[in-house]
This record gives sequence, structure tokens and C-alpha cells, in this order.
Amino acid sequence: MNKKVLFALCIFLPAFLIISVTSSGQKDSSEYTVRKLYTDFVNPWGMAWLPDGRMLVTERAGEILVFKNDKYTGEKLVGVPKVFSEGQGGLLDIQLHPNYAKNKWIYIAYSKPVEGGATTAIMRFKLVGKQLTQKKDIFMAKPFIKANFHFGSRIVFDKKGYLYFSSGERGTQPKVQQLDNDHGKIHRIFDDGRIPADNPFVGQKGAHGSIWTYGHRNPQGMVYDADNDRIWAVEHGPKGGDELNLIEKGKNYGWPKTSYGINYDGTILTNFKEMEGVTNPVRFWVPSIGPCGMTLVTSKRYPDWKGNLLVGALAFRHIARVQLKGAEYGTEEKLLQDMGRFRSVAQSPDGYIYAITEGPGLLIKILPKE
Repeated sequence: MNKKVLFALCIFLPAFLIISVTSSGQKDSSEYTVRKLYTDFVNPWGMAWLPDGRMLVTERAGEILVFKNDKYTGEKLVGVPKVFSEGQGGLLDIQLHPNYAKNKWIYIAYSKPVEGGATTAIMRFKLVGKQLTQKKDIFMAKPFIKANFHFGSRIVFDKKGYLYFSSGERGTQPKVQQLDNDHGKIHRIFDDGRIPADNPFVGQKGAHGSIWTYGHRNPQGMVYDADNDRIWAVEHGPKGGDELNLIEKGKNYGWPKTSYGINYDGTILTNFKEMEGVTNPVRFWVPSIGPCGMTLVTSKRYPDWKGNLLVGALAFRHIARVQLKGAEYGTEEKLLQDMGRFRSVAQSPDGYIYAITEGPGLLIKILPKE
């Protein structure tokens, strides 16, 4: 299928679209149907599935919408905490505890209004019907800052049950390289907020013990690869210099000492793209695609995509299908160009790929060809 045909389908077939998958520029025989399930989101952010098949989708303004059998039920959860919904702030990611069947914990990342401004917070709660109960903030990024941008924040669990989440730098460039604050970091905590004793900076004078990695700008996508026990994250650069990073214990990812981007006004941010002691990105994008939520395809339903990262692109309005060679970058393909600003991509428990967009606010499902 050529690009002109694909573009025409995107315009004139609102319910079902056909896309062709290519690899290294060569046409592939596989085809997938893209179904629009919902069209009335404003600023959707995160997705999670309950064991009973219901899907929860967060709206940045502070709502959690309930879907069932790929349809909006008309229901919203009750008792969502008050969020700081200015600028880029609001209700962000949502994830279930990996042992949800036994403990019933659900986690959200949100920008919390606090004295002195707002901060990235992680809350856990349980559901009784539609009501949030046993709500507790298990982490709040400090110090509190007035800025209304760069909150992060994604949540993942590893196979041992540790919780990782990202916190944006909130415009505090010099502090990103310092360990006495929580901004521009990826953190690792227990599921109740306690700090593991084997975190890399535990016991270091002045350092915050929850820090797992530092030198990040605004990581808005993160996924755990259980087969290889590793975490991938994407973060927004300035003007250019978005990054895909392999997240490894205690490492420094450079911001703002190193970057492949420049300041928004065109001036030089830094003369260094690489530096001793800084871990280089596995992939960087110039110009910026605006990488956000991402998933790792493990489902047998998508044999041509298995092992690929699907990265939502806000600025360039597509899904980037990143093919890896082990822990290195291989090739890349743009999917669903101009369908919307892709905020998140996720794989459901039954192995289907879903994505949410803003401008327009869509929920879509990618179905393998029968």
C-alpha cells in the first residue's frame, strides 16, 4: 500500500483503517486493521486493565474513565484526588500492582497541588465499586516548585515487584545533576513507598535514596522488558535531542551537560553531545518527535512486531515502531502518521495493542488481519 492510499484511508475511513507494515523500507505482507473505539477524549494520559476486563483511562483534568468490551461505559471513578491541572500538570499515568489479584492496589502518578506550587506524586488506592478507597501518597517529589511543566511521569514494575517512576526536571537544570533533589530522575521504591537498601545512592550524604538514575529532562515514557530484565525510557529533549535510553542502576544520562538539542530560541545549550561518565542514548531524534507513552510488543498476535518498541509521538503525530538489535537501536518505521498526538501505547492482557491520542482525542485498537 503506498503512502497516498494510506493517507486517504486515514481521512475517509473513520472506523476502520488498513496499514501496511514495512521493515527497512521493504514492503511486508502483514496488514493490520485500526479501529477507533472512542473519539471524545480531551487530554488522555494513561491506560490500565482490571482482571474483569474493564479498562481505565486517565484524563489529565482529573478523571478516570471506565471502558468495557472496547466501549465507554459512561462511568467514571469517584474519589480521584485533586490534581494541579495547569500547564502540563494533571492526572497522569495509571498502573496495577503486578500482584493485583491478591492485594488490589492501583497506582497513579499525578501533579499534586502543594504549598509552594505543585509536585509529581505517586498515590496508591483500592477500588470498591467505582470508589477510590485507602488512598495514600507514597511519594512526593521534593523540593516543591511553582513551575507548571515537566512532571514526568510514568510507572512500571519489575519482576521482583519494585516500582519505578519518572520525575521531570521542572526547569531546574543545574539540580538535575545533583542528588539532593528528586527532579530529572527515575526513582525506585517498594510498592508502599519505602526505599530499598540496595538503591545506588542510599547512604550517600545528602543524596535522596529513592534515586535510581539521574540526568533526565522530562521522561514521559517507560516500559519494563521482563524477558531481559531491563527498563527502556524515552524523554523529551529541548529543540531536538529527544532520547531513547536503556535505564541502568546509578547511571547519569547527561542533562543538561550533554544534549543533541539546542535551546528553543536557537542558542547553544551545550557544546557536548557526549561526555565521560555520561551514558549515551540508544537512539536520539533530531528534530524532536515528542516521545511519550510506549510499550514493548510481546504478543504473538503481532509476529512482525514482536520485540519492537512502539513509541507514541506527540509533536510528529505518529507511532514510532523501533526495532532493536538486542540492547541497541536497529531501524524505525512511522505508523499512523497524522492520526493525532499519540500520548500512550499499551498492550492489553489479551495481547492487543491500544493507543490514545489528543487532538483529536481517540482510543484506537490495532487488530491483526484475520
